[in-house]
Amino acid sequence: MLQTIEAVNSAVNNFIWGVPAMICIIGVGLYLSIRTRFLQIRKFPYAIKTTIGRVFRKREASDGAMTPFQAVCTALAATVGTGNIAGVAGAIAIGGPGAVFWMWISAALGMCTKFSEVTLAVHFRETNARGELIGGPMYYIKNGLGKNWRWLAALFSLFGVLTVFGTGNATQVNTITTAINSALLNYHLINEDAVSTSNLIIGIIIAILVATVLLGGVKRIGRVTEKLVPFMALIYIVLSLGVILLNLNRVPSVFASIVEGAFSPASVTGGVVGSFFLSMKKGVSRGIFSNEAGLGTGSIAHACADTKKPVKQGFFGIFEVFTDTIVICTLTALVILCSGTPVGYGEAAGAELTISGFTSTYGNWVSIFTAIALCCFAFSTIIGWGLYGARCIEYLLKEKSIKPFMVAYSLVAIIGATADLGLMWSVAETFNGLMAIPNLIALFLLSGTVARLVKQYFETEGKTN
Repeated sequence: MLQTIEAVNSAVNNFIWGVPAMICIIGVGLYLSIRTRFLQIRKFPYAIKTTIGRVFRKREASDGAMTPFQAVCTALAATVGTGNIAGVAGAIAIGGPGAVFWMWISAALGMCTKFSEVTLAVHFRETNARGELIGGPMYYIKNGLGKNWRWLAALFSLFGVLTVFGTGNATQVNTITTAINSALLNYHLINEDAVSTSNLIIGIIIAILVATVLLGGVKRIGRVTEKLVPFMALIYIVLSLGVILLNLNRVPSVFASIVEGAFSPASVTGGVVGSFFLSMKKGVSRGIFSNEAGLGTGSIAHACADTKKPVKQGFFGIFEVFTDTIVICTLTALVILCSGTPVGYGEAAGAELTISGFTSTYGNWVSIFTAIALCCFAFSTIIGWGLYGARCIEYLLKEKSIKPFMVAYSLVAIIGATADLGLMWSVAETFNGLMAIPNLIALFLLSGTVARLVKQYFETEGKTN
């Protein structure tokens, strides 16, 4: 049975993440960049100034909404997760160091893609029966493209519900158990025989915590993420910079291997990874897994923001992709490649490879800190994706379906704690690809609306900036 699932998933995955998908993802990002005259580069200083300024502005949101800061923290909670730690490690192991280069390329275009998603989500959002602001790809398809396209909105929501269980939950819990068990084994607090029991206990605890947060509604989600995200990012960035500074002499050769490996993987990996397309595929797919540009999911959180300016909120999309991929994913790659930890090219790898990068530099004592950071990353992702799944199921089956979904979503944590990592990542990657298709079609068709909104924004208050 397991072999059949692996075979089917492999076939679908290879098709979805084949040449057509690469062309669509990069093509739509390039097309949106052209329509907005490369806004993500042209207005990058303005985007950073606007977003950072609003991050430190404290205010309360109206009922049924989040503050813009809470919205970006919820979106970052979902994006800054195991894709940054386990995902990058897996991409390097399977695609070679060159996969990092293709992450950068996908992020450069993805900044404009995510800007467009957030802008459209805020522009076309609605208010539900509970007085909450709701939006995302299904709503900008429904309200932006008209009734003849509602089947596409339903398709996105369906894939969204299926995706959140793997991408947003199971893979994240698997990373948490890996991080905690690595720390416990390093300190000889448990032995190998006790790992399965430890996994089960961790899964049950996470399930209870997730249910507690999600069932508290959108405001509780916002309050948790605005505290958790800055804390976890700071710990991880400080630890990562320490590894790089202690191995500064290796940095030039690591960057050289990333660029060389992007076009000639075999020359860097000793021939184990010899496919240029494999390196590109892993870099782009894991990059999207990490920053979600093209999936449309992050826009669901931003639609909850208490703001009347879609374009201004859209700049948070640029900020998110830059923070997630250009900053944090690059730090992870440098931790692995600068530390000198052995990389088994061609073999599946996850969070343990990143942890090894830290421990080989600092020693085993740091495993407790990396475990905490990894747990925060993963738990915040579970919360963010829980909101996404709730919005998708609400669109499909209305309000009565939300609480049953949240209970089921919480219980998946127990399954994720004991499942196979390799198959889990592969299935999550497949559903990510399926979810992107309806969203990319909508972004292409609504590109004119994005260009018009940008023009209007800078003709008014944005003109002087």
